[in-house]
Amino acid sequence: MISVSSSQHDNSPSAPPSSPPETVIFRSRLPDIPIANHLPLHTYCFEKLSDIADNPCLISGTTGRVYTFAETHLLSRRTAAGLSSLGIKQGDVILLLLQNCPEFAFAFMGASFLGAAATAANPFCTPAEIHKQFKASGAKLIITHSIFVDKLQTGTTVITVDDPPPEKSCLPFTVLSDANESELAELISISPDDTVALPFSSGTTGLPKGVMLTHRSMITNIAQQVDGENPNLFLKRDDVVLCVLPLFHIFSLNFTLLCSLRSGAAVVTMPKFEIEAMLRLIQKYKVTVTAVVPPLVLALAKSPLLESFDLNSIRIVISGAAPLGKELQTALCRRLPHAVFGQGYGMTEAGPVLSMCPAFAKHPTEAKSGSCGTVVRNAELKVIDTETGFSIGRNKPGEICIRGAQIMKGYLNDPEATLATIDVEGWLHTGDVGYVDDDDEIYIVDRVKELIKFKGFQVPPAELEGLLLSHPFVADAAVVPQNDEVAGEVPVAFIVRSKDTELTEETVKEFIAKQVVFYKRLHKVYFVHAIPKSPSGKILRKELRSRLANASSLSAVGLLKLGHGSGSSLMSIIMLCHGILFIYLLIDCLDNNKFLFVLSPFNF
Repeated sequence: MISVSSSQHDNSPSAPPSSPPETVIFRSRLPDIPIANHLPLHTYCFEKLSDIADNPCLISGTTGRVYTFAETHLLSRRTAAGLSSLGIKQGDVILLLLQNCPEFAFAFMGASFLGAAATAANPFCTPAEIHKQFKASGAKLIITHSIFVDKLQTGTTVITVDDPPPEKSCLPFTVLSDANESELAELISISPDDTVALPFSSGTTGLPKGVMLTHRSMITNIAQQVDGENPNLFLKRDDVVLCVLPLFHIFSLNFTLLCSLRSGAAVVTMPKFEIEAMLRLIQKYKVTVTAVVPPLVLALAKSPLLESFDLNSIRIVISGAAPLGKELQTALCRRLPHAVFGQGYGMTEAGPVLSMCPAFAKHPTEAKSGSCGTVVRNAELKVIDTETGFSIGRNKPGEICIRGAQIMKGYLNDPEATLATIDVEGWLHTGDVGYVDDDDEIYIVDRVKELIKFKGFQVPPAELEGLLLSHPFVADAAVVPQNDEVAGEVPVAFIVRSKDTELTEETVKEFIAKQVVFYKRLHKVYFVHAIPKSPSGKILRKELRSRLANASSLSAVGLLKLGHGSGSSLMSIIMLCHGILFIYLLIDCLDNNKFLFVLSPFNF
């Protein structure tokens, strides 16, 4: 989910109709266009190569190395030949465990040339999480950085994009990039319905599943954004797009890399987000377009470092992957008044982009604050009543459904989950609650699905609940999201202790932290007598979220300034909430713009 609306809409209950009403279908303001989705993805992305061969394509923000479009195409073909020499063939899967770097693009496009698929994992996941995705995807080879090799629990072929660790039997990336591209078979017959990307998503519920995105679906979604006489996202050949969001996330892979390859724009890669390093790259390479998520928006909106850099080159800032409040959007617009700022809305299973801000078009139209734009062209969108499943009209919130050639083929080896997500009429049910206003703009207001979004990363409650229930002192558990100003949402656990056992919050947090990546760690643990459930045994998450909402409405009972000096102050805020006295110690270190929060709970 990408945008939360504060606009007014009709929330009044209505009696369910006796028979299904006529389906109301919403379409783009822009006309449909011809889409060459019969081609392989690599052919489509490099279709204009002869016109832009010498233009910069990939720029390593770390080394400064610039690869032209011709070099990128050649290295992708060589990588394909190298993969083939190592036994990778059509229909196989390779796993990319990489931070942002040009080699990610070479490997992803190389797999496409072979008719293979790439699945990308977060390098900061735990060894168990990485191994789980490796096994579930059926990957035959891993490409990574040397610092992550120790996380791998498999005897398969491992290639590192930097110098391999001497004590490990890894191969250097040169075995791919120095291969003879002439040995690549030219007559590989790739079907538009073959899988080319295999991102993992938790969908609307449950554990992570492999999402099969085909050549047809990927091309369709790219074209919906950047093709046509009036593209919804107007990328020019002299644009420079900053790739700071991780390419293992489908939003960055699709929007930043593939849309840029198709449009002829250059991409500057950053391995990780650091505010000063990002600003330096924007200034150095005169970045014109950047995709961000709310935590980056917060950093840009509040950092004093912006005043030290020339950011006037930026013309488009798009926020995606997680909810963004209107206030934060306004704050960033004040810092970058020359840029067009807008939001999109997407879901991995949907290709991933469902809607796009119309202000990004070649012939732009204004978008309302808080909206996530209009549905992409060559697609259909409807809103259904969450109780009856019937179609509803404008300004009434319901579950968003999308249909078109851009949606996934299905979940890998999971036909049951696929049928639960894509109905018999081809509608993909997003699990997000939203509405379409009188001007065809989409607002997302709630979530049917259970997924937690921490800074744009997916946190499936079922995964954490399974881990919690493996603890011998946990009788029952539930995990729900709690709103957070910086992260958007954070996972919070409700736990029933086993009889006659002692279990502390810190013990539970540490137990989970050892098994999961940082963004899945629990931020709070509440011990309760029972987990509320329906008669069928389903966890009543709305009731738990309601408890959290009430708990967050803290009433201050005292504020005492304990002292201050030059450049720092110490404050104690005493608050009372539901029988718990919280003492917050806030140390404001003004000299280096850092803040330290200490929370001490006292039950009484």
